[in-house]
Amino acid sequence: MDHGPSTMDKKNSHESTIVALATPNGTGAIGIIRLSGPDAIVIANSVFKGKDLAKQLSHTIHFGHIVDGDVVLDEVLVSLFIAPRSYTRENVVEISCHGSNYIIESIIRLLIKQGARAAKPGEFTLRAFLNGQLDLSQAEAVADLIASNSKASQQVALQQLRGGFSNELQQLREQLVQFASLVELELDFSEEDVEFANRGQLKQLVVNIDRIVSRLIDSFELGNVIKHGVNTVIAGRPNAGKSTLLNALLNEERAIVSHIPGTTRDTIEELLNINGISFRLIDTAGIREATDAIEQIGVERTMEKISQSALLVYVYDAAELSEAELQADLQNLQKPGINILVVANKIDLLNTEPNSAFDIPQSAFLAVSAKEKQYIDALKQKIYDATVKYQLTGDETLVTNIRHLEALQKTGAALSRVLTGIDNQVTSDFLAMDIKQALHYLGEITGAVTTDDLLDNIFSKFCIGK
Repeated sequence: MDHGPSTMDKKNSHESTIVALATPNGTGAIGIIRLSGPDAIVIANSVFKGKDLAKQLSHTIHFGHIVDGDVVLDEVLVSLFIAPRSYTRENVVEISCHGSNYIIESIIRLLIKQGARAAKPGEFTLRAFLNGQLDLSQAEAVADLIASNSKASQQVALQQLRGGFSNELQQLREQLVQFASLVELELDFSEEDVEFANRGQLKQLVVNIDRIVSRLIDSFELGNVIKHGVNTVIAGRPNAGKSTLLNALLNEERAIVSHIPGTTRDTIEELLNINGISFRLIDTAGIREATDAIEQIGVERTMEKISQSALLVYVYDAAELSEAELQADLQNLQKPGINILVVANKIDLLNTEPNSAFDIPQSAFLAVSAKEKQYIDALKQKIYDATVKYQLTGDETLVTNIRHLEALQKTGAALSRVLTGIDNQVTSDFLAMDIKQALHYLGEITGAVTTDDLLDNIFSKFCIGK
């Protein structure tokens, strides 16, 4: 593994014992304080009144008290995980105490006084990576799993944590390394003009690997949607029923509904889960010529939100809006990279339901009654279909991390240079250079190749205690 000491210097990252609260901050039933490092058991034992922890087996739990001299701080359960059978592959002790902020802070201060130091963000997982328990993509999946807010994001993070992505990349690297070594061997015999690496087989291998890399790159669009959710703006003219539609989608009275145009002056944001995907619904101020300064600000914010969204649900009053007005609105709202779903509302006021005239494709049009909650489930499916291009199976490898995407794109560029080099019959040294580049970028994803700045940047975004 090609990495030097990080900015957390060697003494800090390996020789010391770290401590942090592993459960969320705030008063609760219990809090779990985690220690990891060579002296974790010794330090915990020095403040624990109960069994001698140094004589206990790994993966056992012990009842007792945490004491500061003669003062009892709390009644606790202590869990032991003896190296290398722990999350970090170091000695780990977890103290389950009562969830009082005062108790938790008192115990952590006591453990620091006994020789531990406060852990930095992500430092437990960093140690797991440095000690070979996880590779870098698996470590990043830990943070994704903690942050997951839908079934789909949880499944993708769990699949990566179990090594699905890593295994696929490892297989690609191993195949490429074989040929790289043969090409390197040719350099030692350059004067004899021999080829150990069959160019036809090498080309076929690179084509196959490039196809897999391209598939992984293409998967980012869906992977990013699953990880971060979809910004979905509900927009339209005043009194089109946008707030009523938001309430119908959420099945609760979240937005104020009034027959008076311009009631919504600011944006309202709510999460809606559809088939495991999170959609961030944003109800906006009606688009029209503003009648006052406050409404003008609301309209400006509407346009700003539309420019930042992936999906625009344009709602119009089917009983009032003309075709010319509809087309004018859609033309003004059309932005690069935004899908538009057109919703004809208030069909309960019509004698017949409107069809998808006005040159709007059937897939991008639906007539509903938000007030009577007619066709709301069909609208949810339309919203899902407009964003998710294919069915999730739960076991496919998806790229969700922008760092991984960039490394894969660089890998693809290096592989393209290898193919060009083979076709142009370039010498072995140029081929070897491009193959090395491809191996380097694949290695950056799993951590076979890392830099100090990369590690610090990744783990600084973790929560403290994980």
